[in-house]
Amino acid sequence: MSIPNNLKYTKEHEWVLVEGNIGTIGVTEYAQGELGDVVYVDIDPSLSEVKKGESIGTIEAVKTVSDIFAPYTGKVIEINGEIKDSPEVINSDPYGKGWMIKVEISDGAELDELLDASAYQALIGQ
Repeated sequence: MSIPNNLKYTKEHEWVLVEGNIGTIGVTEYAQGELGDVVYVDIDPSLSEVKKGESIGTIEAVKTVSDIFAPYTGKVIEINGEIKDSPEVINSDPYGKGWMIKVEISDGAELDELLDASAYQALIGQ
């Protein structure tokens, strides 16, 4: 199972790629494996801001529906339109084309509360 070292992680199984003051957010390979085949992702296209810990949308799989939580607070920059038309890309490429949303980071200190790769690995027992 892939757990890239350049990402930060949440206990709810989201990942964040930090590039400057923008974070790209998705769900981990572990999460998509637990969910099963992803069939639908619902992120409100009018979403303009997110608050840490709040739901930013849902991911629906064959097994279940799960909330996607904001790992930090910020202004929405972009929502990945490809996952609406091809949600299965989350299963095939969770850390690449399966990204979900890009959010400008309001408070960098919130990133310090996220897990690094080794802490996330310990969380999921890998």
